[in-house]
Amino acid sequence: MSIIPMLAEITGNVHIAMAALGAGLGIGILGSKAAEATGRNPGASTPILVNAIIFAALAEGVFILSAFAVK
Repeated sequence: MSIIPMLAEITGNVHIAMAALGAGLGIGILGSKAAEATGRNPGASTPILVNAIIFAALAEGVFILSAFAVK
């Protein structure tokens, strides 16, 4: 059993885990800041919500691309 294929598999898994961690942290910070912005200016809640949904989808898209592009 060679160590090189095993290290390559571990490297791929760490790459996907880091992408998932980054996407989760990004969406958490995004939700926190969107709630803060809505609290400061309730009249702008609709544009804030639209932007939050778009940016959350982009953050998830990065994870999806990294998860499926490696294999």
